[in-house]
Amino acid sequence: MSKILVADDSKVMRQIVVRTLRQAGYSGHDVIEAENGRVCLEKALAESPDLILSDWNMPEMNGIDCLSALRGSGNQTPFGFVTSEGSEEMRARAASAGALFLIAKPFTAETFQEHLGGLL
Repeated sequence: MSKILVADDSKVMRQIVVRTLRQAGYSGHDVIEAENGRVCLEKALAESPDLILSDWNMPEMNGIDCLSALRGSGNQTPFGFVTSEGSEEMRARAASAGALFLIAKPFTAETFQEHLGGLL
């Protein structure tokens, strides 16, 4: 069974992401939740998830800093952003930091299938 780490400072948004994952056909996976980037980093290193879905703007450590810290430690876990803004500048920063995709809200199960296909 694959593990998916979902990081967002909003519990409601974490629940929406998890529900959308299920609707997209990813219901058989273990989901681990993190409420900010620092916790996401700790859980990513401790739990070895197969995929990380992270918000961008979070307290204590934001998503891009979490991704940079992971990559800096040699961790290559597939990482994607699920966030409220999807400007070209953010997409470019995400890609150069090593993110596989940036899904902007609002999103659908189809959006998840499109970006997660072949990852799990």
